[in-house]
Amino acid sequence: MKCLEIIGGRRLEGRVVVSGNKNAALPMIAAAMLTRDEVVLHNVPDILDVRNMLALAAHLGAEVAFADGTAVIRADAIRDGRLPQELCSRLRTSLLFAGPLAARFGQAEVFPPGGDVIGRRRLDGHIYGLSRLGIAMQPQQGRYLFTATRRPRGTEVFFDEPSVTATEHVLTVAALAKGRTIIRNAACEPHVTQVAELLNRMGARISGLDTNLLVIDGVDRLHGAEMTIAGDHIEAGSYLALVAATGGAIEVSGNLIPRDYLMIQRVFERLGINVTAAKSHLAVTVRRTPRVKPDFGGVMPTIADGPWPQFPSDMMSCMVAVATQVRGSVLFFEKMFESRLYFVDKLIAMGANAVVCDPHRVVINGPTHLHGSVIPSPDIRAGMALVIAACCAEGQSRIKNAEVIFRGYCELPDKLRSLGCDLTAAEE
Repeated sequence: MKCLEIIGGRRLEGRVVVSGNKNAALPMIAAAMLTRDEVVLHNVPDILDVRNMLALAAHLGAEVAFADGTAVIRADAIRDGRLPQELCSRLRTSLLFAGPLAARFGQAEVFPPGGDVIGRRRLDGHIYGLSRLGIAMQPQQGRYLFTATRRPRGTEVFFDEPSVTATEHVLTVAALAKGRTIIRNAACEPHVTQVAELLNRMGARISGLDTNLLVIDGVDRLHGAEMTIAGDHIEAGSYLALVAATGGAIEVSGNLIPRDYLMIQRVFERLGINVTAAKSHLAVTVRRTPRVKPDFGGVMPTIADGPWPQFPSDMMSCMVAVATQVRGSVLFFEKMFESRLYFVDKLIAMGANAVVCDPHRVVINGPTHLHGSVIPSPDIRAGMALVIAACCAEGQSRIKNAEVIFRGYCELPDKLRSLGCDLTAAEE
C-alpha cells in the first residue's frame, strides 16, 4: 500500500505535460485483438490500468511490448478467448475483450470486471448491444460466457443511456460484422471518437464521429495501424483545478484537442476562474480569491454532470475541492453515480463548509481554511480531489491507498513536485 504525504499551504505554479487519455488507450488495446497485424499506439500512459490491460492481451497469447509511452501489440497467435479472474478483477475495461474474442473464436470467457466503486455501473448496455449483433452472454459459475454461433451481423442498436464502454464494445464488434450497424444514443466522449478513429485506420468504415449517431459498415478484415493518443482532458482539467485552488499559475500541454475543453472552461468560469486556451496549451493564473458567479437574479449556481458534451462526471470531485477555496456558494449535482460524492465527508473532516443534501447533491460554501488530515483515497478522482485539498490545507496530510490514484494519473508525484508541491511518496 502506498501513501502520499503532502505539506500544504503553498502557491503552486509551473508547467505540466499531460499523458495520453487512459480511457482511449484501454479499449484500443482490446481492439487490437481484432487483427493479426501489428497495432502501434503512441502516447500511452504508463499507469497500472494500462499495464493490467496489456497483461490480459499477453495472457491471451498476443505479443506485447511497452516502453517510453509506445505500446506495440500483435495478436496473431492468440490461443483462445479465456481470461483469468485475477486480472479481470483489477479493472473494468477487461470486459471489452469479450466481444472481439467471441467474434474471433466463437466464444469468450470473462470474469466480472473490477474498477472504482462510485456507484452502480451497469453491464446491461454491453449485453444488449452484443446480443443485437449475435453474441449472447450467459452467466456461468461466477463468470460470463459470451458465445457467437456465426459471424456477427449488422443491426440497429439503441442505448437507453449513452454508455461509453458499451458504445466502444459494440463499435469493435460491428467493425467486422456482416452489413451495416447503426448505434443510436451512442456515447460521443473524446475517447470514444479516438477508438473509432483507430478502427478506421485499421480499415473499418465508421461515420458519425463526435455525434450520438454512429454508422458502421462492416468489413471482412482489419489490418494493423499506428496512432498517437490525444492528451487526457480529465488529467489536464485536474491539474488546472489543483493550481487554481492554491491561487497559483499553470500551463498545461500535451497533444491537447481544444474542443474537448469547452464545457470544462465554462464550469471553471462559474467558479470565477478563467482558463485561457491556445492551440497547444491551456493556462490558468489566479491572483486573488476567485468568486462564484451567481445565476441570473443572484441565484446560487448549480454544477451538474452528464453525458458528453455535458460536464464530465470524472471532473466533479476535483471541482468540489476547488469550490472550498472560492468565495461564495455553489450546488454540485452528481447525476450519474450515487457514490461519487461520498468523499465529501473527508473534506468536511479537513474543515470544509459543506452541506451534503443527499447522495447526489452537495452545497459548498467557501472559502474555508482546510487543515491537514490522514485520509484514505476511495477512488481515482476522489483521490485527486483529496490531493487538491491537501495542497490547500495548513500542515501535513497523509493520503492513504494512493495506488488507486496512480491508476488514472501517470507520474503523479513527479508532476506535483514540478509545480512546487512538498510531497513525499512512501509505503504504508
